[in-house]
Amino acid sequence: MILCCGEALMDMLPREIGGEGTAFLPVPGGAIFNTALALGRLGTPAGFLYGVSTDLFGEQLLAHLAASNVASDLTIRSPRPTTLAFVRLKDGNATYTFYDENSAGRMITAADLPALPAAVSTLYFGGISLIGEPCGTALEALLMREAGSRVIALDPNIRPSFITDETAYRARLSRIFAKADILKLSEEDLEWYAPGSDFDTMAKSWIAGGIKVVLKTLGKDGARALTATQDITVPARKVEVVDTVGAGDTFNAGFLSSLAEAGALTKTGVGALSDAVLTAALTRATSVAAVTVSRAGANPPWAHEL
Repeated sequence: MILCCGEALMDMLPREIGGEGTAFLPVPGGAIFNTALALGRLGTPAGFLYGVSTDLFGEQLLAHLAASNVASDLTIRSPRPTTLAFVRLKDGNATYTFYDENSAGRMITAADLPALPAAVSTLYFGGISLIGEPCGTALEALLMREAGSRVIALDPNIRPSFITDETAYRARLSRIFAKADILKLSEEDLEWYAPGSDFDTMAKSWIAGGIKVVLKTLGKDGARALTATQDITVPARKVEVVDTVGAGDTFNAGFLSSLAEAGALTKTGVGALSDAVLTAALTRATSVAAVTVSRAGANPPWAHEL
């Protein structure tokens, strides 16, 4: 099982209501939540771990997980409210305004973390849940606790508007990068984390530090993967883009699901990927992302749609 550890929230998507103006449609989302959904829809055993409210939005989130075949028995329930993310779309690209104070997700602590079953082979982290407190500290503790025995996949998916202490957050990212097996970034992520840095130089330094695979999404140009011995790029599928909500999240699911199907999603396996397995994983990742951007919101494809 791939256990997705991080935010579940309601994306408030803008919708025009006749001549009355813009309304917002609540849709289940969150970077880590979206990846869990995509994994489940692709037929990969997946679970979800984070704080989920007992309010009406929390119930909607759990129902959405169940409908996509994602296990939610490791969620941490509380009566605190669900995080809301109001989305702005410009030329198909999304920006977000978050309402997260005292939320069910943000307020989880290390003391709330459950023991993990042996079936969990991989933990996936990222998104805004690594920024806030106390949830950021709790998830970092979970990552550190499990990194020695389970694959750690990480996509920081950096949202600068949500970061209040840049120094502390960069320090956290540096600590958890050192424990990751698979790291995915966009050009925007890298520019925030290390302004002016060259991707190849940074990737080589991360790989020297222990990361097995560094992924870079290239938008319309596809995606690239670097390992200690490989540098592979695959093109993007050409589609009509509706919006980019959930594109990176579903890319990650495609990559991880392909490695899992190849039997390569193990601590030793991710360090010895063949060209064929790595290329297939990148191709699956870009295919999944292409379907997602071709329709509104984070609506990952099912396996039969690829």
